[in-house]
Amino acid sequence: MNIKEKITALREKLERANYQYYVLDNPDIDDYEYDSALEELIKLEREYPEFDDPNSPSKRVGGEALTTFEKVTHAVQMGSLQDVFDLSSVAEFVNKCRETIPNVSFIVERKIDGLSVSLEYENGLFTRGSTRGDGFTGEDVTNNLRTIKSIPTKLFGDNIPSFIEVRGEVFMPINSFEKLVENQLENGEEPAKNPRNAAAGSLRQKNPKITSKRNLDIFIFNIQQIRDVTLSSHAQSLDYLSKLGFKVNKYEKCNDFESVKLEIERIGSERGKLPFDIDGAVVKVDNFADRESLGATSKFPKWAVAFKYPPEEKDTILTGIELNVGRTGAITPTAVFEPLSLAGTTVSRAVLHNQDFITEKDIRIGDKILVRKAGEIIPEVIKSISHEAESEPFILPENCPVCGEKAVKFDNESVLRCVNIDCPAIRRQAIIHFVSKSAMNIDSCGEAVITALLESGLIEDAGDLYSLTEDEIAALPRMGKKSAVNLIKAIEDSKKNPLDRVINAIGIRGIGAETAKLLCANYPSIEKIKAAMAREFENIDGFGETLSENVVDAMTNPHYIKLLKKLEDAGVKMSYELQKSSDTRFAGKTFVLTGTLPTYSRDMAKKIIEDFGGKVSGSVSKKTDYVLAGEDAGSKLTKAQSLEIAIIDEEDFNKMCE
Repeated sequence: MNIKEKITALREKLERANYQYYVLDNPDIDDYEYDSALEELIKLEREYPEFDDPNSPSKRVGGEALTTFEKVTHAVQMGSLQDVFDLSSVAEFVNKCRETIPNVSFIVERKIDGLSVSLEYENGLFTRGSTRGDGFTGEDVTNNLRTIKSIPTKLFGDNIPSFIEVRGEVFMPINSFEKLVENQLENGEEPAKNPRNAAAGSLRQKNPKITSKRNLDIFIFNIQQIRDVTLSSHAQSLDYLSKLGFKVNKYEKCNDFESVKLEIERIGSERGKLPFDIDGAVVKVDNFADRESLGATSKFPKWAVAFKYPPEEKDTILTGIELNVGRTGAITPTAVFEPLSLAGTTVSRAVLHNQDFITEKDIRIGDKILVRKAGEIIPEVIKSISHEAESEPFILPENCPVCGEKAVKFDNESVLRCVNIDCPAIRRQAIIHFVSKSAMNIDSCGEAVITALLESGLIEDAGDLYSLTEDEIAALPRMGKKSAVNLIKAIEDSKKNPLDRVINAIGIRGIGAETAKLLCANYPSIEKIKAAMAREFENIDGFGETLSENVVDAMTNPHYIKLLKKLEDAGVKMSYELQKSSDTRFAGKTFVLTGTLPTYSRDMAKKIIEDFGGKVSGSVSKKTDYVLAGEDAGSKLTKAQSLEIAIIDEEDFNKMCE
């Protein structure tokens, strides 16, 4: 088997595994085998770039960031349906359809609460994906859609059309949404309001790598246009789409209002029990010829309606407000109330966000409050219904509830923060973050172990993990020799992590996994990061003034200096190795970048040049080989012209990189 055949075989294996796991929910290989195959594929694609394929499973981890989304004009309008809010309106719809077509049949589906998108395929290959927009014009989000593993990049089956455009609903699964909100609250960020907003925001991320981490999913529910294949009904089209490899929405065929009503009620009973959010049920005429007969109004088709379920709201008594201190010092108030059942689960707590939220709703301890689940998932306090006679407005304390130090509210934030880096709550949360999977990935070091280590006085910060002994760990409650051996090994293995993981792990405010990689790609050692100034960091794509200052402040903060010294002394890796291409076509060549390029950011273009062995300079001189110029190029372009240096645009640059 030659290299091209090996790469093709790996791609087919991974695509089939994605289909089995994400569409059929029936995995046929384990995670280790999948990860090994993916790692091998990425390695081969890096070594043999001539076999690159935009539909490769390796692209699902996300590619380069974009500066803008191109507009897409929809050939077939992505329209909306008429909403109805009671069963009598559904009965009216069914009766009107029967007046025109006596033997009409209907399809009833779950209405997924997400973001509507279009997917286009030519000769079975995914070529473009776009958002609905206003129904006529959307945005090209192809690269982000490629990261969704339930979207096939290559269609299956024998009867593949030469062209097909399908419509689907991108959504964020409940467990992914809950993790996102948890991370946002921990970082003192405004949490996403519901899975639909979270999905929309994730799909419009300029960096596909961020989208890939949000674990989005999709259900396909319609064919917008198709060539070479004739289908006569909606049910037939859904079955056909399933055979092509799409994850389709479940449906039920109904012949009268009673069966439609029963299916709407059955779907309604699923709310709160499904792994994704629904906000209604869609009733559609099944036969396409019948749809043509029924026609449409200027706004909606006459052959479908969307029944919307009312949000479930209940009142209860607010018994207290707890204050929690997160890793970044954010002090988050949480309502504690008498338990009640909402959307299938019992809830007794809801985040109150900040003082502005509490004041605006005038929430007081002892109040009767109205509660619902935002997006049917996250409990939220809607309002205060009534106060007790002696109640007083609730005001967040001026001091941290854990360490007692003065709390601070920064000008550009609504959250109150403890800024004492030695606060026990901050230290505990910081260590929990340090060992997490996205940071140093220290297995066997859960929250209970961290709490025990802190309470025993064995550690003060994350750096102390590296001086622990097996005997010290084995002596902890519910630990033992085997657990201690496993933990020591995990700690030792973490020393090999690259610098970007270390930077993410130490918890600099605003610096996550992706921004840490960007930082280290430009400053690949801890010494270079320490030596740089804030204004230098601002040249990194995605780094503004605040983020840059946060890095500089951390590098001069005694707490971080002490922590980094412990890590260095323990042998933790403090360097970052850039992935270099074996192709050195730009070796010995110096480029200068000026102006705004159509699709590349400065950092993206710089990385490509450096990966090919070239050098990027900040100024034009006689030693400059090429000036890559974009829109609004200034004095550098003028100087290059005077020195008769080769001036190229992005199109020329792309040809040089082919």
